[in-house]
Amino acid sequence: MYQTGKTSIIASEMRKYKLKVLGLSEVRWTQSGKVRVATGETLLYSGLADRNAQHTEGVALMISK
Repeated sequence: MYQTGKTSIIASEMRKYKLKVLGLSEVRWTQSGKVRVATGETLLYSGLADRNAQHTEGVALMISK
């Protein structure tokens, strides 16, 4: 998910399969937080705590609106 546009692709696949919650591995984002996708889904993510760390780890949950 470190590549641009992957979040919206995952959100559209989630809607296609009518999923309410989706667990994601290898997200590769640093720190932790919450992001609202333009289509309404919420992404909760957790990665390495250091902002300058390499983008090698991380997990996330995508929750439907």
